[in-house]
Amino acid sequence: MRLTQLRQADLNLLVVFAVFAEERNFSRTAERLFLSQPAVSRAVQRLRETFHDDLFVRTLDGYELTPQGTRLLQELEVMLPKLDRLLSGPSFDPSVEEAVFRIGTTDSSASTLAPVVCREILPTAAKVRFEFMQWHRGLFDELIHGSVDLIFSASLVEAPSPLQSQMVYDEEFVCVVDAKSKFKKTLTIEQYLQAKHVAVNIQRGLQVAPDKHLAAQGYKRQVAIQVPYHEAAVRCVQGTSFIATVPRKFMDGMLQTAAIKVLNAPPEVGGFRYMMVWHPRLNSDSAHAWLRSTMRAIGEGIARSKPPRRPRT
Repeated sequence: MRLTQLRQADLNLLVVFAVFAEERNFSRTAERLFLSQPAVSRAVQRLRETFHDDLFVRTLDGYELTPQGTRLLQELEVMLPKLDRLLSGPSFDPSVEEAVFRIGTTDSSASTLAPVVCREILPTAAKVRFEFMQWHRGLFDELIHGSVDLIFSASLVEAPSPLQSQMVYDEEFVCVVDAKSKFKKTLTIEQYLQAKHVAVNIQRGLQVAPDKHLAAQGYKRQVAIQVPYHEAAVRCVQGTSFIATVPRKFMDGMLQTAAIKVLNAPPEVGGFRYMMVWHPRLNSDSAHAWLRSTMRAIGEGIARSKPPRRPRT
């Protein structure tokens, strides 16, 4: 086995390259790696000398990878997780080993999952930090390139190949209206379609679930306003005739107010499954396997739990 070049290389430079390739920014790279900005700049210069290539070139939109830089990143996306597994060993102990998990999700699932993480996981996972990140359209690309570890997504949102997914828990919708609304316990599809709606913009102007499910049946809501968050949608209905359609478990966890009431959605609105999505290169990574197992257990607990009693409205 010839290891001449490897003996002379500084493997820490590869980590700097991988993070800079994700961030395309010296200050953000320095912050993630707990380095100074000049140290990152020097590391990038050493990388260029090592590979006899610029690797990154500055453009009007920031830094772009050269063809050599692109090839290097593709190799490192596979290689670095394997090296990390070799160094960390075959198992992961969250009570003594450090890890940072970056999880992309909507405010709805973050509001459901993060409190359980705080109460049940972090007290015994002293070295682990969770970073829940806001959902955005480039999140799947970040998962593919390794800057995000896990995504929570409705089953109706299509994850690109080669990503893998697994159900965490089932969800259904409720309709939130003003407390003085004329609507009673359960809406009919006719009432639902005649009303104006506050929609949550999840992906390309759609609140994917329920909009895709409704469209498949030939229905379309009358959207008066779009907002980026489920909580904002709930807050919008007070004092209006609008309807906000949000996940039931999200509403079960919210502080209730007498200014609104929660109704059953029409059966035609349907429900969905919350999925966790990850890259298959992490299948055998011990820390990521612990993360997936933990999230499955949280999902099972959420499925078994009973919602808190609501005050009468």
